[in-house]
Amino acid sequence: MQDRTSQAVAAQVAAMGCEAFEVGVYDATRERMLTKVWDRETVLKSISYLKYQNMQGNHIYIRPAGAHNLTLMDDLSAAKVTQLSKDGYAPAVVVETSPNNFQAWLKHDRVLATDLSTRTSRELAARYGGDPGSADWRHYGRLAGFTNCKPKYKQPNGFYPFVVLREATGKEYGKTDELLADVIAKQEAEKSAEQERRSRFAAAAPTRNSRIRISKTVNDFRNDPRYGGDLHRAELGYATYAISRGATEREVVAAIMTRDLSHKGTDNRQTEYAERTVKKAIEITRSQPVRTQGKGRGA
Repeated sequence: MQDRTSQAVAAQVAAMGCEAFEVGVYDATRERMLTKVWDRETVLKSISYLKYQNMQGNHIYIRPAGAHNLTLMDDLSAAKVTQLSKDGYAPAVVVETSPNNFQAWLKHDRVLATDLSTRTSRELAARYGGDPGSADWRHYGRLAGFTNCKPKYKQPNGFYPFVVLREATGKEYGKTDELLADVIAKQEAEKSAEQERRSRFAAAAPTRNSRIRISKTVNDFRNDPRYGGDLHRAELGYATYAISRGATEREVVAAIMTRDLSHKGTDNRQTEYAERTVKKAIEITRSQPVRTQGKGRGA
């Protein structure tokens, strides 16, 4: 007869329905994740090993191996899990990872490309208040049947709470077309907005043929091996060069904004980065001594 941990693991992996899994054993003390790639049968045969690891204070996680048809939603309340089902997004798996805190795995009717999978995860996290930091196609979820041994969950008796499997239907939620249409529409809108923004700034950027007669462009600095691929340093170098030759702040900001700066955050934060760079360049040019031409050596 199976013990409760074995029953929970068997039910969860069956409901997730993947051909292969990545099982993670996380040592929080050493901040190290040991990952095993196992098929379902091997996962079930390895429960004793995972129990031992859990008893040593290690956390036990699971995720699909490779591209898949699941989306993990983390850090949900019970009310949000209920709302998911009411809205037609009933999870295939629901795991209570700590008291009154849940993870849900939604099962689509098709395998999603990794980029689309991440975008779908972010969309669902935004809709239902899930953890945005966990919203990507490869994020681990907890494997039921083991303890959540984070220090903050240690109970007065010295034990830790078990990760409990609350639902394991394994069913697809049935609204894949509708959800993906929304995700793709937003992606296309973002691409169009980004292209328009970059075109707008490119049009305003000073070039070799501009009235300022600047002979180098921002891309000349970005591609300069002296900067070793450090684009911030390269753009500061360009800004200092351009400002010292009469370019306006607006023109130099526009030149810097021709690069994809989406990693900086919102449009406002991207603009703030470019403006800070230009202000620093202005400070540098003001601190430099005025150069004069003269006769003789060094003229």
